[in-house]
Formats: sequence, C-alpha cells, structure tokens
Amino acid sequence: MASAVLLLLQLLLLTSLVSAAHHWGGTMNYAYKGRNPDGSYQISLRGKDTYDTCAYYHYWSCYTGNCGSATSRKLINIDSSTNTPSYESQWCQTETVETWRVPSDKPFLLRASSCCWITTRNSVSNWKLESLVDLGTRSDTGEPNRSPDIAVLPFVRIPQNCPRTYKLAASDADGDRVVCRYGNLPGVECDRCFLPSGFHLDPDSCTLRYQYTTANTYIFGLELVVEDHPRNTIDLFYSDGSSTRKYPLSANPTSPTSPPTSPLTPTPWWGWWPTTTTAAPATSPWWWMTPTHPGYPTSGSPLSKLPLQFAFLVDPAVPSCQEGLYLPQLVAPTPAEGERIMAEVNKEVEIRVRAQATHSAIQSLVVSGPANITKHKDTNNEFVLRWTPVLDDLGEHYPICFAVESVSGSSVYQSQMRCVLVEIRKEQIEATVTCTESTMKVEVDKTSLFGLQEDQLRLSDPSNTICSLDRHSNSSHIVAIVPLNECGTQIEEDDDYLIFKNEITTKEDNPNELITRKHLVEARFYCQYPKRGNVTLSFSAHRKNVTVWEKGFGTFTYQFEFYQNDQFEAKYDPNSYPLEFDIGNRIYMQLDASSSVNNTEMFVESCRASPYDNPNYHPTYSIIENGCGVDPTVQTYTPSNDRQFQFSMEAFRFIGLHDQVYISCTVMMCEAGNPNTRCSLGCSNSTRSSSFSRRRREAVVESGKHFVSQGPLRLKREADPRGGSAVNLNLNLVFVAGCLLAAVGMVCGVIIYKTKTSRVKYQPLPAYES
Repeated sequence: MASAVLLLLQLLLLTSLVSAAHHWGGTMNYAYKGRNPDGSYQISLRGKDTYDTCAYYHYWSCYTGNCGSATSRKLINIDSSTNTPSYESQWCQTETVETWRVPSDKPFLLRASSCCWITTRNSVSNWKLESLVDLGTRSDTGEPNRSPDIAVLPFVRIPQNCPRTYKLAASDADGDRVVCRYGNLPGVECDRCFLPSGFHLDPDSCTLRYQYTTANTYIFGLELVVEDHPRNTIDLFYSDGSSTRKYPLSANPTSPTSPPTSPLTPTPWWGWWPTTTTAAPATSPWWWMTPTHPGYPTSGSPLSKLPLQFAFLVDPAVPSCQEGLYLPQLVAPTPAEGERIMAEVNKEVEIRVRAQATHSAIQSLVVSGPANITKHKDTNNEFVLRWTPVLDDLGEHYPICFAVESVSGSSVYQSQMRCVLVEIRKEQIEATVTCTESTMKVEVDKTSLFGLQEDQLRLSDPSNTICSLDRHSNSSHIVAIVPLNECGTQIEEDDDYLIFKNEITTKEDNPNELITRKHLVEARFYCQYPKRGNVTLSFSAHRKNVTVWEKGFGTFTYQFEFYQNDQFEAKYDPNSYPLEFDIGNRIYMQLDASSSVNNTEMFVESCRASPYDNPNYHPTYSIIENGCGVDPTVQTYTPSNDRQFQFSMEAFRFIGLHDQVYISCTVMMCEAGNPNTRCSLGCSNSTRSSSFSRRRREAVVESGKHFVSQGPLRLKREADPRGGSAVNLNLNLVFVAGCLLAAVGMVCGVIIYKTKTSRVKYQPLPAYES
C-alpha cells in the first residue's frame, strides 16, 4: 500500500513538472531600507515575474552568505495580455515586494531556479536566476551600496524583416558603470548560456540589437545579467570591521582579474520543485570569473549582479518596417527614451503615451513598472500611466518601460520599447484637494510656495472673477474653489473615470517680457469621478443665465433657451431637462442678451456640441464657426432685435458611449452700427476678425468673448421589453451629480517648481520635467 501511494506521488510530481511550462522570464532589484532596532539590516527585494497566470512568483532562496529571511511578502499584478504566441493564452507580470531581515551587511547570493519556461526555440527549459547583494558602505559616497535599477518588457515581438534596437533600462544611483551581458554560468545564471543567432548585445551601453532571423511560432528565452562596477577603485566597509576593495573594469579583455577576497561559506538552497544545484568552485568563486564572450570588458568583480530575463518573439514579415505604417510610432506627448521624471511622495505622477499607425489599429499598451502602476486609455486615444509613490519609495529610482501594440487582422505589432526613470523625492508643496459634485477645492500651504502670495498666482484661466485666488485665500493658505466648468478646467475621460484638471501657476508681470526670474510654480490638481454608479437624488440640469460686467458695456445677461417650434414663443420648462429628442428632430435655440447700456448688439461667433458642459473638452462637434453655419442642417431666423440670435439644427448623438450633449456658444457684445466691430463683420473665415480684437485696445467698441451653454439633450430611449424604465445613467449624469456616485476619487496631481532664465517666454512645464 505504501509503495502504491509513493508511486502515485511520484506520478503526480512528474505530471506537475511536465505541465509546468509556464515561465516567461523575470528580473530583480534590491534596496537598502535601514537598520532594525536589534542592529540587523532591512532590505526590500522587488522581483518582477512573468508567467502564464497571475498566481506565481519566484521563490528566492539563500545560496551563499548570511542572507537572513523574508519577513513580509506582497504579490501585485503589473500587466497582462492575451496578445501572445498561438500556443499560449496569456502572459501576466507581477511584482513580488519582499522585506528581508538580514543579520549583517556582508555580501550574499540569492537564487531562484525551477522548471519550466514556456516552449522556446532556443531550448531554454529550466529557469536559473541569481542575484548578488552587497550592502557594504562605500568609500566614495559614505552610503550602503545600491544595486542598478533595471527593467524590460516581459514580452517583446518584432517582424522578422525589421531590425530594431532595444535600450534596456539599466541605471545606477551610485553613478557606477552598468554592464549588461549574456549569462555564462550554466545552471547558475542561465539554462542555455548563449545569445541566439540574429541578436547582438552591446554590454557597455546595455543595448540589444535584433538583426534578422526567421519567424517562428515559439519565443526566444533571453537570459541576461546586469552588473554594476565602480568607475574608480573604492572600498566597501562592513559592520564587523572588515573591508573589500573593488576595482573598475578594464576595456582590455586580456587584463588580469582583480585580487579575490575570502570566499563566502555556501549554504543549501531550494526552489519550488526538486532541482540539481551547481556549487560555485571553491578555489575561484564565480564572482571573480572573467566572462568569455568576445568584447566583454574584464577586470574587477561586480558590486551587484541581477538577472534580466524575458521572452522575445519573431513574427512573420511585414510589408513595411517604417514606423507609423504597420508598426506603431510613438509621438508626442510620449516622453523621450531615458527621460528622468521627478515624482513626489503621496502625489500621483502621470505619463502620457501616444502612438500612430496608418495600416493597423492602435489597440493596447504593454507596461512594466513599479507595483500599483495603472494604465488607462482616454477618449483621445492616448494611454495614461498613473502611479503614486508612498513614503517607503522616498529616494528610490524606478524604471518604467512601455510599448504600444496595434493589430491588423490576426497580426500584432509593437512599437519601440521606451523606458523612463522615475525619481522619488519628498513632497515639495503641501496641498489638499477636496472634490464636490460641482467644484474642486484646493488648499496650498503658503510656507511651501517660496514666499509667493495670491496676487502673484493664478488659475489656468483667471478671466472670470470667480476664478480669482483672492476670493478665498487667507493668511496661511492659498485657497481656490474651482467650478468644474470654469477657470480653464480641462476635462479628460477614459473607460472608467471623468477627470477634471486645473493648476495654480505664477502670473507673468508683462506678457511682452522675454525672461522672468521668479520661481515658476505649477501646482497641478484634479478630481476624478467614476463613470459608473447609482444616483438616487433628483436634479435640475437646466443651465442658469450668465451675467457679466465689462467696462464700457455695463452689466449684461445672456440667456440660452430651447424652444418647441420656429415661432420661438414656447420655451421648454427648466424642470423638463434633460430634454429628449429623436434623431433627426429639429432643435430650436435662442440666445438673448439684455444690457444696461443702450445701442449694443450681440454676435454669436461659434457654437459647438459636446458630451460635457465644458468649453475645453475635445473633441467637439462644430455647429457654427466664425459666425458661419458649418453643420449642414443649421437654419437661422430673423429675430425681433439685435440682441437675439435664433437658429435650429437636426438632433444627433455622439458616436460611442455618450447618449447626451450640451450646446455651447461663444458670444460677444458690440457697439451697434459701428462698422469696425466683429459683430458688423458677420460670417467670416478671414484673418480680419483678429484685427478687430487688437483694435479693441484703442477704443472700446466690443466686449470680450463669453461662454454660454445649455443642455443636456438626450435621445429618446425605447421601452425596456422586460418592463420598468430603462434608466441608463451615462457620462453627463456623473458630471451633474458628481459626488452622489457610489465613490468619488480625489488626488492631488504632481506639483512642480522651477526657476528659468531664457530668451523665450515662459511655457508650462511638462509633468516629468524637473
């Protein structure tokens, strides 16, 4: 009986080994996190592991030295995709964040090893990863040694006929020289320790070049190693009083190896499944071995050593390798390769990625980055990466790599891989943001604004008096209460959220000056509202009249209403909003201006339709531009006086998720009968209209432009065949009802300050510029 049970267990183990082909690659970084009260050391291990599910991770075990043990472990999903080779259903990259308690700061080795990779064309089967950790205090910085910051996409693909260069993310906060080589210790660093034909690896620049090889259903399993070496001879000092000397690399392959120190005492290690271990030679440990690959720089043992393994697929040939045709081309506002992005603790950093392709459809974004990074696709077909550092990330550097994927039929194409480095610093400007159903309230501590006062700062668009920072600020805080549709607030949308953004920035003393020597502050903030939820409170969406005071024109009020027919006598009851129309029904609208000054007339320069009551939303649908009707169904009527504008158009809806629209118009007042006003010009696409605004500085003959809107309008819905009302709370209901949703997100955006002196006018800084 016992033998039968043993046989069954052996069969189960064999079955698990045979069916365990699920590994796609992995990397690892470590970071020193300080001393524990008992004098031991605390480090953080961050392992990025890619498998065919999101449930697995590498088990790191001690091989040599006094490694201590893990005290906590978190497994977080980073990214996953079903755009895979035909024999695999998906890949999933996770990050395992482990806290280790280490007894001393002496160097030690960690290994992760088991079976099996997914089927590879270069016969890589077992995964073999090894990391060298050395926490010795450096003589050049006076700080514990830090490992390189490395990253790569978990899965890379390219058509067979398209040579491409991949700059691997590998940098070092200590300023060390970082080299990337192919693994050369069988059973330790790699399973099949040679770079496949068709590839070239430049160790010193960490550049992998794909040149050419035939297409194949199966992937290459690439097994790279990243090391850092001092640029000058340094010493590492340890808490037990010992030290070791580290030498820089020599460019001469025949130069002698640096002198070894005492070898470390080996201890057992293990993995998930039984494997065979290969011990390091007793007389010449591996970390003094000279790599045998031609051109690899020699001399000097590494300070750290980390694995960098990933899957690479060569697809069938594409008709053209020119980026922007089949292969996606990364375009602005995508950050440049190697961009350094400054982030602050507890403040979300945002990276925007955009790509274009004329012969394939942009589909998705592949990303590898720190735990809790998220990706979204907005309505402008831009991908947005968001990540919020926490206090434990202070002082760290995190590489983020990404590529855009497009599809054409059954073919999938990847853009270039691009990597940026995010550096986390402490909070620079202390701010609190509160989101309500119709406003954003931001409070900024004045002590963090470098002495700037509210009269030196402004919102994105301060033209309306409600946007003045003087209204609510006090002796200790700059306070702004910003309506969601005023003060230059920008609106963005992705699959899950509506996001309203604004910023506090410095005023320019004189717009004609070419330079400024003030601190240029940008305090970006936003409110984020879920698009899905249940609203239980009723509301009135009818827009109120807009009252404006302007020098030379006194007080005047704009009224924008919808009417039931072309007689413009019976307007819709404000309580009946949102109004419902069938597609093709004619919508009748009237704008009316009342003024305290006689001899004035109103002019409607533009009208647009948008899913939101916000003039900054893009894209919008133009109805009237430059005083001219551009929608083919627009009809205008003769009003009773010069302060009215009457028009109609056929009802429509926006394609996509939007089931309602707002109509928004830009209007202005002019001196009646004056031939030198924009009103007198009427419909015009010429540049003459701009000359009128310049002439306005000499004599007040026309007002500024004002924004008025009305809505929402909604398409009538058919009755629900299951009975009851077919309530479809869509995007604009979220805009109107804001915080009545099940949840409201609030984040204070990235806050940046900078002093510039240049020959050009001040331009708003991108979020990633330091």
